[in-house]
Amino acid sequence: MKNRKYREHWYSGITEAIQMYVPGNRIYRTMEARRARIGTLFILPFIIGFLAFMVRPLITSLEMSFSKVNVVAGTMTPVKFDNYSYAFVADPDFNRLLVNEIGRMAINVIATLVLSFVIAVILNQNFKGRTLCRVIFFLPVILSSGVLPGIEKQNQFFNLMTSISESVNESSGVNLSMALQNLLSVSGVAGEVFDVIFQMIDAIYDIVMASGIQIIIFLSGLQSISPSLYEAADVEGCSAWESFWKITFPMVSPLLLVNCIYTIIDFFMKNDNQVVEHINNVMYGTQMDFGVASAQSWIYFGVALIFIGISTFIITRAVKSYE
Repeated sequence: MKNRKYREHWYSGITEAIQMYVPGNRIYRTMEARRARIGTLFILPFIIGFLAFMVRPLITSLEMSFSKVNVVAGTMTPVKFDNYSYAFVADPDFNRLLVNEIGRMAINVIATLVLSFVIAVILNQNFKGRTLCRVIFFLPVILSSGVLPGIEKQNQFFNLMTSISESVNESSGVNLSMALQNLLSVSGVAGEVFDVIFQMIDAIYDIVMASGIQIIIFLSGLQSISPSLYEAADVEGCSAWESFWKITFPMVSPLLLVNCIYTIIDFFMKNDNQVVEHINNVMYGTQMDFGVASAQSWIYFGVALIFIGISTFIITRAVKSYE
């Protein structure tokens, strides 16, 4: 009985979704349907580009992951799951790098969400130079899109300053972060917790560079909160701290899912990702094995989908949606 109701609800949802785009019915004239059509127009260029340029390479890559690819002859010989077996069992580095990147991803995603939310709350306040501060915090998005990585790799002055900084650290023999971490670990004060905290501190540059879009999304959510809610809370005698946890955070919490998914995808596609570098080395390095590289790519893609699914499951049950 329960499954029957679920199927009926699912079918009715699909029917309503189709009617939103078909003129001549009651649902088509609703505001929700109008918003759905406008949203579809915004993502239509991506849909067309995906169908025209991405579908065929995806199918070819999936086929290659089950084949032995001969680049010279241009042939693919089916080998079933041998490439996946090699990736999990025989490759000495893939599993280790995958586990390392998953751990680093979990830490960076949490740190990025927390940092971007705190900065968005600060930037939502009224103070002089607020517009300039918003521009400054959005600059990493522009720089990380390709400009800054090119500067880091090709700029001789930047490389010179980096080498000087490393030489000074080596000559002094003092690493403040490592020294403090060792001190806390020796004292026995929550060693595992401090390990995670110091990993976040060491990765603060990457975290800040990856927080621009999340700040914009959180900021848009904060600006959509009606001031009358804060006025009513103030009349009732709520403090700023109580207003934050009773109004601000619950109203913005649905955006956690959007930012979490975006951050996970962004991390899995980073240029300095060790798994991606390993896959590229298998494909274009000494092995030149396109089949194994394709299998590893699909495994990596599957891991990303699993973490997106887990995050969606947790967040959708931990937050409330407001109309």
